[in-house]
Amino acid sequence: MKVKRTMFLRAAVVCVVLLGLGKTLVKTEEQFCSIGLTNPKLSYELLKQRLTAGNLQLFDVREPDEFKEGVIPGATNIPLSEVQQAFTLTPDQFTQLYGVPMPEKHSSDVMLYCQRGRRSLTALHTVHTLGYSRARHYVGGYSEWLERESQ
Repeated sequence: MKVKRTMFLRAAVVCVVLLGLGKTLVKTEEQFCSIGLTNPKLSYELLKQRLTAGNLQLFDVREPDEFKEGVIPGATNIPLSEVQQAFTLTPDQFTQLYGVPMPEKHSSDVMLYCQRGRRSLTALHTVHTLGYSRARHYVGGYSEWLERESQ
């Protein structure tokens, strides 16, 4: 009985916090992690491993002009302003618009990034509310990627 009550309370907190039904919206990654969701962070090292293995769907949520200036190899550009709409399309519409297969909702292969991690965290909150509960974001963003790759 206690487990069900705890799960219910946690679900209620998720609804209030993520869906904005309360006065407080999630603003930091620490707040996001503290409500009991899986760790959404992806490190540089893990990103490199996943890219090498080829089992990753990488989405860059920066603006198209930023994307044109440099990109993590294999990434697809879906600007933050399009994330909500993109992840509610049909799989065929998604593929037609973005040129890649739409990720499965429960896939752990979905990874988002931006320049420094702030926009990708916002995008992560959005996709989590749409059912992509195992999606993650690369905290260091393109800035860290560029710095680490040039060493």
